Amino acid sequence: MVGNPRNRRVEMFVAAVRAAGLPAPRLPAWRDMLRHGARIEAGETVGIDSPGEDEEVERLLRGPGDPRRVEGMARWHARFTGAVREVATTAREARAALLDDPVELAEVFDKRLCHGVLSAAGVAVPSSPTSGPDAPSVDGWDDVRAALVGTAGLRRAFVKLAHGSSAPGVPAISAVAPGRFRAATSVELTPDGALFNSLRVRRYDKEADIATIVDALAPDGLHIESRLPKAAQAGRAGAADLRVVVIGGRATYVLSAPAAPR
Repeated sequence: MVGNPRNRRVEMFVAAVRAAGLPAPRLPAWRDMLRHGARIEAGETVGIDSPGEDEEVERLLRGPGDPRRVEGMARWHARFTGAVREVATTAREARAALLDDPVELAEVFDKRLCHGVLSAAGVAVPSSPTSGPDAPSVDGWDDVRAALVGTAGLRRAFVKLAHGSSAPGVPAISAVAPGRFRAATSVELTPDGALFNSLRVRRYDKEADIATIVDALAPDGLHIESRLPKAAQAGRAGAADLRVVVIGGRATYVLSAPAAPR
């Protein structure tokens, strides 16, 4: 099996740091963490990162089945945070230094909790009825529908898997008229009701189809965010995708790319 290129880059970086005589964390293999736990020696500095896109690790986290399926992210989060807590306990018992806090990692990988933390810190985030640990759960389409057309209706919203990444199965839903809804998503709804993540954006105009998708996603946990209009450039809305990581008030990393065709 070909390893994850991202993991190889991290390993090369750690090796270079150590070759220069500088302290560098050891990154336990996620396969070992999930299967047998990770052995940690006293005094070691241990880093825990995202498991990335390794197919074998994803199977261990989400369970068996077609890797293209959308559901299974709640199980992914439970096993991921469980492994992190186990390694953190082992590290503390060995008096090793742990770079990441298990509680904070659990928040980072839960959009509802992360949204609440950012909002409480004064960071500008889209409005959301599911922000923070005390927000009501989304049990299905009826709850999403109410958020779209209620007293403070969002009208346009993203419905995200609470533990998803890279936008798998995220419907962008709009209330286009009284009693009429439209959704754009990469979810492929098969005739038997199964959901698969594809690279092609599909549009659904029948409320029954939208409800089927949302109801199938709901058991994994859902986060609803107001869908803000994208910036326009040369008369074209959403012409670019710009992401800036700011630490201490300073832009430390910028990613810019053309937006995907609409």
